[in-house]
Amino acid sequence: MLMACYGHAADVADDSDLPQWTIDRITPVHERVSRWVSSTSRGTDGFFGTDDHLNTSNKSYLRLSQELQWEEGDGFSTDPGIRFKLDLPTTKERLRLIIESDPEETRGTLADKGSERLRNDSQNASDTVIGLARLSDKDWTRNWDTKFSAGVKFRLPLDPYVRWDAERLWSLGNGPWQLASENRLSWFNSDGYFARSRWDVGRPLDASRHLSFVTNIQWQEDEDTLEVSEMAAIHHKLDKRSAVRYAAVLVGSSASDPQINDYYLQALYRRDIHRQILYADVIPELHFHRDTNYDPRWGITLRLEMFFMGDVLRR
Repeated sequence: MLMACYGHAADVADDSDLPQWTIDRITPVHERVSRWVSSTSRGTDGFFGTDDHLNTSNKSYLRLSQELQWEEGDGFSTDPGIRFKLDLPTTKERLRLIIESDPEETRGTLADKGSERLRNDSQNASDTVIGLARLSDKDWTRNWDTKFSAGVKFRLPLDPYVRWDAERLWSLGNGPWQLASENRLSWFNSDGYFARSRWDVGRPLDASRHLSFVTNIQWQEDEDTLEVSEMAAIHHKLDKRSAVRYAAVLVGSSASDPQINDYYLQALYRRDIHRQILYADVIPELHFHRDTNYDPRWGITLRLEMFFMGDVLRR
């Protein structure tokens, strides 16, 4: 939702918060890596696909991220991350190669994930996965959009996995309300089965604000616990380069013995600090954990993300 707030290119005179000397340093590096992403994706697509690979839109990208997290009573932790999507749109099967260091299945329970961000201190190179996904051209407002993928998690011994994803979007009547459903079923050799279903009903409040109510349901074989989270959120586009999400979240578990594990309030501020390439997030939270007798505990996350995309090089 917040990423959608940056769909329009910024004016040249007002598209960066960085000083000129920093821009001069990072621009050549960013362009070299972006050219590598573009040449790698189009070259691979041309080898397996058709001669149209040079003229077909390619959505390959490399995303590097770094998080610094603090929560009262737990101290500081850091989480680096990498995600690489290599599109092969002209191949017969329309494949996508995905490499990511933070697959959803390795992030723990809904309580561990917190507000859709990594909170697991064990994230490291052994959690990197690589796989192929078959792309779909279905309109998810008319039909279920399904994808199948398979690959391996890099560790010894290698850990194979398979995934199935399904998405659908409905308009509710003739009004502004919409319902989105995103579902995943996967299997990792080391961890077993994983299932997650996300249902998001929402509507725009005005030109800059959007209201949503989100339900997440998750089950992991190694945890053997059904979890549910409920979130009410307002997404507010502040200007063409920044947005904020205000949310109240409840996380519970166990269908046979329901209990609330965490309540929390959150504000997620996201800023495009340089030309839709470099983003910064500031995420303060106030938690009420069951294992601390629901005493209030403050937390904050600082996150930087840099994107390398080959189709457009911004100077």
